[in-house]
Amino acid sequence: MGELPLGGLLRSPREVLFGAGTRTSVPAATARLGQRALVVTDPRLAADPATGQLVDGLRAAGLDVAVHDRAVPELPVEDAAALAEEARRHGTDVLVGFGGGSCLDLAKLAAVLLAHGGRPQDYYGEDLVPGPVAPVVAVPTTAGTGSEATPVAVVTDAERATKVGVSSRHLVPHTAVVDPELALTCPPSVTAAAGADALSHCVEAFTAVRRDGDELSGSRVFVGRGVLTDHWALLGARSAAQHLRSAVEHGDDLEARTGMALAALAGGLAFGTAGTAAAHALQYPLGALTHTPHGVGVGLLLPYVVAFTAPVVGDRLAELADALGVPEDRRTGPAHGTVLAVADLLSSAGIPRTLADLGVDEADLPALATASLSARRLVENSPRPFDEHAALALLRAAHAGDLTVGGAA
Repeated sequence: MGELPLGGLLRSPREVLFGAGTRTSVPAATARLGQRALVVTDPRLAADPATGQLVDGLRAAGLDVAVHDRAVPELPVEDAAALAEEARRHGTDVLVGFGGGSCLDLAKLAAVLLAHGGRPQDYYGEDLVPGPVAPVVAVPTTAGTGSEATPVAVVTDAERATKVGVSSRHLVPHTAVVDPELALTCPPSVTAAAGADALSHCVEAFTAVRRDGDELSGSRVFVGRGVLTDHWALLGARSAAQHLRSAVEHGDDLEARTGMALAALAGGLAFGTAGTAAAHALQYPLGALTHTPHGVGVGLLLPYVVAFTAPVVGDRLAELADALGVPEDRRTGPAHGTVLAVADLLSSAGIPRTLADLGVDEADLPALATASLSARRLVENSPRPFDEHAALALLRAAHAGDLTVGGAA
């Protein structure tokens, strides 16, 4: 069967403001949505003058403002319930997520609990949020998760020994304000991990499974790739290829920061509808085992996943090669050139090349393979069937540094 006719679906915030200096628009955007704002940020950012300026601006706009400055990386699930209770006591009617992906995801989950009650665990999986949630204004200070534009929030659940996602179209923030100046002080290691995550979103969204028109009607949160998400995925991949290394090595380069902010936003718009796949499914248990940043794990795994899917995604890897700027003399077939381009780009930013580099023991691989299958939305989004055998083959390749894992479809 040939390629399906052009079609697609796109979910996005109601408003997106992008560019240097746009953070000054946050107070007005927030005041249009409520009167009592809760700012969700982390301890490092709480001491940054930008946070004080944000809070002062919100108050000057007439809002009653409370600040939660205890968000932590790899968001623990219990923190969302605690924040929702804090929001209820304050009478919060609009949340402002200000920080990295954990800050934004924490605000999004608190918005769910504020509107519908219960525990975060009640909403694990897809499409279990019953209706609209409290409005969220998302202001990222890193360029990676794309959470400012996505219908998902991810938490770490100690009882499950893995990360778990809450996915619902109601989780898309009302407003996204993406100001690349906010990332100018982001440390190189965080910049690299976030950038690897952004690139992974673009690549996995562009190579996700393709579904027909009936399945675009809304029966799934993540519906696979389409013509609309393809546009954002290629834009994001191109921008990451051009700017990731510079952003890591020259953190004060506003052009590089702007390029990576665009890559992250575009990646969020792409995978927020198309979804991601095997690299993210494998990273959930890997992150729980190694306690490494999400972007490091998913970036490490991405070249192997591209190699695995290469036999079934055909000319799409040639399009990716164009976006990544792969020279013609390095294209011994678009698959090979693209795999190496992804691997080299991530390595140049400091992402480890193998699971052995992370200290993973080969004996851990079977358990990781089994655990990766629990994220069904990711498993079902793979363009090539992804079962326990495939997961173990991928992990063994990533442990050994074998980029020929694709084989025959």
